Amino acid sequence: MARLLSLVEDAHPALPEVMAALAPHGGRAHVIGLTGAPGVGKSTTTSALITAFRQAGRRVGVLAVDPSSPFSGGALLGDRIRMEQHATDPDVFIRSVASRGHLGGLSFATPQALRVLDAAGFDVVLVETVGVGQSEVEVAARADTTVVILAPGMGDGVQAAKAGILEIGDVFVVNKADRDGADDTVRELRHMIQLGNREHSVDWRTPVVRTVASRGDGIPELVDCLAAHRDWLQESGRLETRRRERARAEIEAIAVAELRRRMGGDGGPVPDDLASSVAAGTTDVYAAARRVVERLTREPRRQ
Repeated sequence: MARLLSLVEDAHPALPEVMAALAPHGGRAHVIGLTGAPGVGKSTTTSALITAFRQAGRRVGVLAVDPSSPFSGGALLGDRIRMEQHATDPDVFIRSVASRGHLGGLSFATPQALRVLDAAGFDVVLVETVGVGQSEVEVAARADTTVVILAPGMGDGVQAAKAGILEIGDVFVVNKADRDGADDTVRELRHMIQLGNREHSVDWRTPVVRTVASRGDGIPELVDCLAAHRDWLQESGRLETRRRERARAEIEAIAVAELRRRMGGDGGPVPDDLASSVAAGTTDVYAAARRVVERLTREPRRQ
């Protein structure tokens, strides 16, 4: 499995063949995304969830996305340090992946890596994002259930959940709830969720769970909320809808990547005369782009 994930990260030429072989074996895992600002305890919460799921006899896969340096391109891949207690469990697989400059809190390889873990027979796949701000909401498009984690004492805690992050949360967690200000954070969150529910008329009542993940406090309640959301998704038909939209986004991303690949090398398929005509104002950029796309779609695929 580690080798398959390496093929995914490296975009190996054999990847289409691998994905074709894995396709019939997926669709069973509950994919749970965990996101939040840096320092709220995402890795500790992930580790506590692994413990709870394993106690229930469930196999767990984990993808922990670490940020890559914008200068060296390297990544520490240190999230799994907080999960080292599970390293010897044969029913737990933890993989750290580098974001490699991809925005949105995940890495470009995340969707296909999720398919590998799903096909491998894991009951639950946890996806821990990099520390995110207000607009990095890609995890919601990749997960069945999205958990947004906040912590008191980090400035305006609810402010960190506004403008996108608040809207993607299926379950909210106020971690480090033994700190001062936890009650205020919970109260503000519930108020904002009520406003959002009235605006969007959704029939899922978004819970707010208080946890102290380092001690395991509140984790059983969180697991119950995750199970309840999975049941609601299945009963309402939203699970199929979410997975169809996820597949649509993956298809689009792969198609766009193929077009970019065809455009690579020595300036790609954009002729100098076409670029010159745009620069001179005799052709507009949309017409030029249309001609490039038409040429790409007519060309046979390069091996």
